[in-house]
Amino acid sequence: MIEQQLQAKTSEAIKKLYGQDFPSGSVGVEKTKKEIEGDFTIVVFPLSKISGKSPLQTANDIGIYLKEHLSIGKFNVIHGFLNIILKDEYWISFLEEHFYEGRFGLTTAQGETPVLVEYSSPNTNKPLHLGHIRNNLLGFSLARILQANGQNVIKLNLVNDRGIHICKSMLAYMKWGKNETPSSAGIKSDHLIGKYYVIFDKEYKKEIAALVEGGMKEEDALRNAPLIVEAQDLLLKWEAGDPGTHELWSRMSGWAFEGFTETYRTLGVDFDVVQKESDTYLAGKDIVMEGVREGLLEKHADGSIWADLRDEGLDEKLLLRSDGTSVYMTQDLGTADLRYREFRPSKMIYVVGNEQNYHFDVLRRILHKLGHVWSDTLFHLSYGMVELPEGKMKSREGTVVDADDLMQEMFTTAEETTRALGKVEGFPEVEAKELFRIIGLGALKYFILKVDPKKNMLFDPKESIDFNGNTGPFIQYTYARIKSLLRKAEDGGWKMEDGGLKSEIGGHNPASSIEHRASSIQHRASSMLLLPREKDTLRLLYQFPEVVAQAGEAYSPAAIANYVYELSRQYNQFYQEIPVLKEEDENARVLRLKLSLFTGNVIKKAMWLLGIEVPERM
Repeated sequence: MIEQQLQAKTSEAIKKLYGQDFPSGSVGVEKTKKEIEGDFTIVVFPLSKISGKSPLQTANDIGIYLKEHLSIGKFNVIHGFLNIILKDEYWISFLEEHFYEGRFGLTTAQGETPVLVEYSSPNTNKPLHLGHIRNNLLGFSLARILQANGQNVIKLNLVNDRGIHICKSMLAYMKWGKNETPSSAGIKSDHLIGKYYVIFDKEYKKEIAALVEGGMKEEDALRNAPLIVEAQDLLLKWEAGDPGTHELWSRMSGWAFEGFTETYRTLGVDFDVVQKESDTYLAGKDIVMEGVREGLLEKHADGSIWADLRDEGLDEKLLLRSDGTSVYMTQDLGTADLRYREFRPSKMIYVVGNEQNYHFDVLRRILHKLGHVWSDTLFHLSYGMVELPEGKMKSREGTVVDADDLMQEMFTTAEETTRALGKVEGFPEVEAKELFRIIGLGALKYFILKVDPKKNMLFDPKESIDFNGNTGPFIQYTYARIKSLLRKAEDGGWKMEDGGLKSEIGGHNPASSIEHRASSIQHRASSMLLLPREKDTLRLLYQFPEVVAQAGEAYSPAAIANYVYELSRQYNQFYQEIPVLKEEDENARVLRLKLSLFTGNVIKKAMWLLGIEVPERM
C-alpha cells in the first residue's frame, strides 16, 4: 500500500535530512480532502519539532525527498500539510495489478479462534417482522464483513422457544383453536401462531378492564386476570415436564420454526448453528444456584434469587422467580456459558435492538461477578428501531409489519417500477420475475444497511426502489450497465481469457492481446495522462480494502453501503462523460475497459458483503 511506502520514506527522509530517528508508524498519512489537490496528505506539524524549521520548510524538504524516491508527480504544501499527487503511472500500475483479482479487498485466511455472531433470535409466538429484518440483515452482513477481514465467524440463531410469552399463544390456542392447523386454516405456519398471540392479548385486556371497572387497581389486575394466571400455571407445567403441555408446545414451536425457515430462505440469510432456549435455560439455573452457594447471589425470603449490583450503580436483578421459573437473564447466563465452553471464542457479538442495552450491560456484570473472566468477550451490537411512514409497529396489537408481507410488497413495487421504466423489455417472464426479486430484496437490504446501526430509521418502501440516488437499485443498475458494456466489447471482438481482455480482431495474433498491450501502456505511462474521472474512480477502487477493514472494526455494514454507492456514482459520471468503446486510441480504450471491469468486480464484492445480489442485465 502506498500509505506504508509514504510513511517509510518519510521516516527515511527525517533520518537523512535531520539525523534523527522517527518511527514510520508515527507518520500521519491520510487521504487528501476533496477540495484540495492531492491523493494523500502527510501531517508535518509534529515533524517540524525534529527539523527545527517551520512546517512549510519541513514539508518542502520532505516533499522533495519523496519526489526523488517514490512515484510522485508533484506536491503542494498548505498550512503545514504536505499534499502528495502521485504520478498517473502509479494508478495505471495499480489498475493493471488488480483489475481482475478475484479476492481484491477480501482476506482469504481465517483465524483459528472463532467469533460468534448471534442474530435473528425470534420468539416462537409470532412471525418475523420489520424489526427482525433489520436484525437479520445486520447480523448476516456483519458475519460476511468479519470473514472478509480474516475472522473465523460462526453465525448463531438462538430461538426463544420457552417462557410466558410462548405460553400465552399456547393457552389461546387451547381455548379458541379448535385444533386448527396451518393446512386447515390456509395460513403460513408462523402466522397461525401469531394469530393466537394477538387473541390472547385482546382477551387479556378485556379481563383487565373488567377487573378495573369492578374496583381493582390496574397493577393488581395485570397480575390477577384469570388468563395471565392460567398462562403462568402453564409455564410451571412446562418446566415440570408435563407430557400434554410439552406435546402442544412441541407442535406449535415446530409450526413457528417451519415458518421462520421459509422467511429466512426468502430473505437470503442463514446460520451455522441454531440453538434453542429450551435447551439452555437449565444451564442458567445451575449457574444461578452455584452463585447462591458461593455467596455471590442472594436468595430472598420468598425463594426468589437476585444479583445485587447496587455497588456498581445499578439495582438488584431478578434471576429466578419465587416459584422457581427462570427469566430471560437466567437463560442468557446459561447460553453464554455453554457457548464459551464449546467454542472458546475471542468475541461473542449479540445483534439485538437498543431497548436491550441495559439487559446486556447487566449480563456482562453478572457474569463478571460470578467470576467468569471471559465476560469481556461479550459485545452488544445495539441497533435502532425501524419505523414506516405510517408509524411505529406494535406487534401485540396485531398491527405488526410482517416480514413476509413487506418482502412481497417489495417484489411487487420492484415489478411495477421496473416495468414502468422499460427495464425488462424482451426479458422472458421467468427471468423478469427473478429480476424483480433481486431488485426488491436489494432495495430493502440496501436501504436498511446504509444507515448506521446505532441510529433509528424510517423505511420508505417506495423511496427504496428509486433507480436514481443512494439506493440498491441504482447500484444494481450500475453493475448491469458495466456488464452490458463488457458484453458489447465481446460482441465487438474482445473477450475475457485467463483474467485478461483479448482481441479476436485480426485473428489470434499474440500482439493483439490486451495483456501484451498492457506492457506498452506501462512503458509509455509517463506520456499518458489519466483524465480526472478515470483517476477519481481509481482512487475509490484503491480505498476498497481500507473500507472493508474499517467496516469490520466498527461493526458497521453502513461503511460498505455508502462506499459502494459513491463508487457507483463516480463510475456513472465517468461513463457519461468519457467514451469507452468509441474511443479511437486503443490503449485508452483498453484501459477504460479494464477500469470498468475492475469497478464491476468491486461493486459485486461490496454488495455481496451486504448480502445483496446484482443482476447481470437490466
